[in-house]
Amino acid sequence: MVYVLENDILQSDKMESITTNNNKLFVVVIKFDELKSVSGILNINEKLLYDCMNGRTSKFESYEGLDYISLKIPTINNVLKQSKKVSMFLQKNVLVFISDGNDILEEVISKSKTGEIKGLNLSKLLYAFFDKLTFEDTYHIEELEYEIAALEEGLMTSKNDNYLKKIIMLRKKLLKLKRYYERLLNIAESIEENDNGLIDKKIIRYFRMFTNRINRLYQNVNNLRDYVTQVREAYQAQVDINQNQLMRLFTVVTTIFLPLTLIVGWYGMNFNMPEYGWSYGYPFVISISVSVVVLCGVWFKKNKWL
Repeated sequence: MVYVLENDILQSDKMESITTNNNKLFVVVIKFDELKSVSGILNINEKLLYDCMNGRTSKFESYEGLDYISLKIPTINNVLKQSKKVSMFLQKNVLVFISDGNDILEEVISKSKTGEIKGLNLSKLLYAFFDKLTFEDTYHIEELEYEIAALEEGLMTSKNDNYLKKIIMLRKKLLKLKRYYERLLNIAESIEENDNGLIDKKIIRYFRMFTNRINRLYQNVNNLRDYVTQVREAYQAQVDINQNQLMRLFTVVTTIFLPLTLIVGWYGMNFNMPEYGWSYGYPFVISISVSVVVLCGVWFKKNKWL
């Protein structure tokens, strides 16, 4: 779709109008498979075309008279799901969005068509997209924080064996978010520098606020990664405690049966011993064995091993 900006409202137009009306502002929203056929009209060279079609990371590149932005956007409420790609080209009179379907972009374009965005120009529209992109991220990060806190609480109060799997999943989510916000922060800082002068000076201050927001989100994700690390260490400590308790149980059992084993081995030798002819020999051995068990039990109880 091609739109022309008139009276702060986007109105439908034709692709050919871009080359014949250099004094008007245009917004183009197309899919990736449509980009090659219109690259000549949009002044996108082969290198940029290849990069846009095959790029795998978020980045910002500035060329003479053109800014290129590529985003790999994760689904914030399902981070491990495959990220969606959105690319943008900003020129003096044209702003191009390339996407195979993005709800945020569709919402921003819809508001621009109805005049809900006041003082609309290409810079304002670009900022509106980035603003909407990260507007609710804080709430989703808070949900991750609550999830980690619940995991920590459950770790101390139950014996669920799925904690390690949950910790690994949280670490993967936070690592992906960290990379996303780190690259998005670099893009925001590059836009703020405005080397080509394509961003309206009045809009630069909005992008400065956007940069600060991304920086806070990035720091929050790093804090949550530290939190998860602490939970993992607490889990490992709990595992070590459980293993120590098991080893202590084995030690108690071994210590109790060791003297009994000695008695069995002693009287199991093939010798004629005086006790064999004593009528109280058998009860005497039983008494010794019971006494050993009782004394060991009392000693372990006193030292809080039982």
